[in-house]
Amino acid sequence: MNQHDTDLWHMRRALELAGQGQGLVEPNPMVGCVIAQGAEIIGEGWHRCFGQAHAEVEALRIAGDRAAGATLYVTLEPCCHHGKTPPCTQAVLASGVCRVVVAQRDPFPQVQGGGIAELQAAGITVDVGLLEVEARRLNAPYLKLVETGRPWIVAKWAMTLDGKIATHTGESRWISNLQSRQLVHALRGRVDAIMVGRGTAASDDPRLTARPPGPRLAARVVLDTNASLGNACQLVRTAAETPVLVAVGQESSPADRERLSGAGCEVFVCEGTTHAERLDALLMELGRRRLTNVLVEGGGRLLGSLLDADQIDEVHAFIAPKLLGGATAATPIAGEGIAKMSASLCLESPEVRQLDGDTYLRARIQRA
Repeated sequence: MNQHDTDLWHMRRALELAGQGQGLVEPNPMVGCVIAQGAEIIGEGWHRCFGQAHAEVEALRIAGDRAAGATLYVTLEPCCHHGKTPPCTQAVLASGVCRVVVAQRDPFPQVQGGGIAELQAAGITVDVGLLEVEARRLNAPYLKLVETGRPWIVAKWAMTLDGKIATHTGESRWISNLQSRQLVHALRGRVDAIMVGRGTAASDDPRLTARPPGPRLAARVVLDTNASLGNACQLVRTAAETPVLVAVGQESSPADRERLSGAGCEVFVCEGTTHAERLDALLMELGRRRLTNVLVEGGGRLLGSLLDADQIDEVHAFIAPKLLGGATAATPIAGEGIAKMSASLCLESPEVRQLDGDTYLRARIQRA
């Protein structure tokens, strides 16, 4: 095996390790590390949980003295600043590693090439860019948060074969089957927030919790311009157990805001006079709070607004083998929509599975 093939082999292993941190490390990135002497792996690790040791430190601990003269493969540029843990660059320098292979630079403001520069200044050979596309895909939610200040938006819906998310009378339980709903609960347990519009909160009266619980406890977010969410709904009644953020407009009644606050909800007043402006203000606020992944469960108006704003990043659709019909029955995505078929958003490498009769489709939005 030549050097390039050896490098690819070890970096692929590092990426595989990094993925094990999904749902556990956010808002940090998922990072994996392999330390090798030629083809032999002498240490490996990944960032297991937010606030715990980084991947490089874990791999160096396993490698011990054998790290001297070895090559370290890491999926993201080593940090060079004090955060929850000390700088990884210092641990790398102390180990005696002679070469570092980095999949991608870290755009985090306190790093941005600083980690690579520090290693190079100490005489370590640093190669950057091996499997960068795969590394960027792995950490796409983290990268979007750092680069735009907004969270990664995951759109989820269940619909009939003819594209309806409810009957013409508004009834929606249950379109999808038990196996599909179990997968949704698993998805809820891996995100930082679950968002719905006021109409969905009123018609479905959801709890928006993961059952059984997952590695993360997602905040429930409701877009409610007029602060009209009722105290009797499940979201408000359970606000003391699981956080609820109600995003309201500036025109909402102060008395209703106080009512919701008194019931245990956090009320966030969105700046802006239009629905699009208020939605963007909310996304920026969620980003300021370092929420990385936000699952949006409807309804059609909210998902339509996100589509119009080009903020949907990933889709999870559950298609039941049922027909409802009805010209006025709701569909998954409303909003203004796209005028030309040539401008339609395409899905990237969609994954399709059968779930006891339902068809489950998962994919990211294809972007340049």
